Amino acid sequence: MHPFSCRGCLAWGVYRVHNWHCWSCRWWQNHYPVGECLYCHRTTRIGDSGACRLCLEQARRLKEPDRAVDLVGANRFGQQLYLANLHAARNGKRRDWVAHQRRRAQAPPVQFAPVRWRQLLLFRMPPNHAALKNRAAAVDSEMVRFCDAILRDHAARHGWSRKQINDTARSLKLLQVLQDTPGAKINASDVLELPGLGGTAASTMEILAAADLLIDDRTAAVHRYFTEHAVGLPPEMRDQLGMWFQVMLGGSKNAPRRLPRHPQTAHLHILGMAPIWHMWAARGVQSLAEISREDVVAALPPSGANRCFAEQGLRGLFDILKARKQVFTNPARGLPATHSGSTIPLPLDTELIRAALNSDDPASALAVALVAFHGLTGPQLQELALTDIRDGRLTIDDRTIPLAGPVRTRLAAYLDHRARTWPTTINPHLFINRRTGPRTNRVGRGFPWVKLGVTPQALREDRILQEIHATGGDVRRICDLFGLTVAGAMRYTTGLEHPDLTGRPVDGHAIPHPDSHESS
Repeated sequence: MHPFSCRGCLAWGVYRVHNWHCWSCRWWQNHYPVGECLYCHRTTRIGDSGACRLCLEQARRLKEPDRAVDLVGANRFGQQLYLANLHAARNGKRRDWVAHQRRRAQAPPVQFAPVRWRQLLLFRMPPNHAALKNRAAAVDSEMVRFCDAILRDHAARHGWSRKQINDTARSLKLLQVLQDTPGAKINASDVLELPGLGGTAASTMEILAAADLLIDDRTAAVHRYFTEHAVGLPPEMRDQLGMWFQVMLGGSKNAPRRLPRHPQTAHLHILGMAPIWHMWAARGVQSLAEISREDVVAALPPSGANRCFAEQGLRGLFDILKARKQVFTNPARGLPATHSGSTIPLPLDTELIRAALNSDDPASALAVALVAFHGLTGPQLQELALTDIRDGRLTIDDRTIPLAGPVRTRLAAYLDHRARTWPTTINPHLFINRRTGPRTNRVGRGFPWVKLGVTPQALREDRILQEIHATGGDVRRICDLFGLTVAGAMRYTTGLEHPDLTGRPVDGHAIPHPDSHESS
């Protein structure tokens, strides 16, 4: 592969893999439009000063201390070419950038009011990516300047990197070009299309929300799930199910009052009831008012979790429809509840826990230590704040837990790693990652467990089992240590007398203990 000259600044040493552009000119491609340079009259990318990058670098090279850049005088007799990608960050450039940001902060705030009308489209054409980027580089409007001021202020408070600021600014310009109604508020569904155009969605949506220019038209996953499973049902039955679904998620302030349920609860009820809905529709049922108690009993699955979900869902469904006079009687009333079979918690492999405790990732090692030594749950780790740990003690709800020595060691290592990686973050949560570091929300459920091969629930169960065997089944102590109810703690006592754990004889044959030498 042979080197050649940069198409933007004519610097020598670029390659075809980067489309014959140096690093700086690649950045200029996404931020500045094509035009004619006022000083060398070349047709290339033109910056804010009306100069190309070659003329600008020539003026910076000849700039005298404490004097402004003289673009006319520096380029009067030609330019000095140079090698590509050798412009290191100089202190002067850093001072210029800091001064530029200071002037931005001292400038009067830009006022903007979005338009209230909407331009409707007859049809939508797929965008041309090259033309879209060129138009976005040259776009300038009150809305762009207003969002740019919000972006700089938000980024300074949350400790965003320059790359994240530049990517978000470019994404905002792309949205301006893609707008059907210039100057109107922007739909969240349009922002979600930005990654396919080289933009960023999460940071852009955050800035638009801070500027009060975002219309959240996203559809929740449970709404899509309900719509998919209601397709093909009779219209009257679909209307009745829609009424139930609306009350489930939104609750009811009219008698009989009802609190809104969690979307996951509605999801599980739909999972259990959807096959029953379609089975009744296939039999010719047009309305749920035609369903009798015999139909409900015959339609329930024989056993398993789906039967529990179906029973709970049908009770809630007919309760809501009966309260709103959509059915004459409640066929699910008094239906005996089927209890799902409870599982027996099992211990984990000790080597797996030891490897997770000694993980190279400080966040993984601390999360495993908190669960293994103190039995925290996954949601508790997500919500854990920096202020919850003081003087070697962890405060959760109304419990104060003295931290074990290995936990303190891993906590100190993680806090050092956190301070080095995100020195300017204002996220109050203890655990943060690349996505939540420049924001204030919590980490996802899978962090940092995905790469460990163990779940917090399994690790917590192993910890409770160890405590059960160490105390000889002291249920009261388990409830106090781990915040369990008596019924929840009794689940862990079922394995105390198991012959595989006690080594007692079964059918006259002694079972060796797993830790004994005879077990081999």
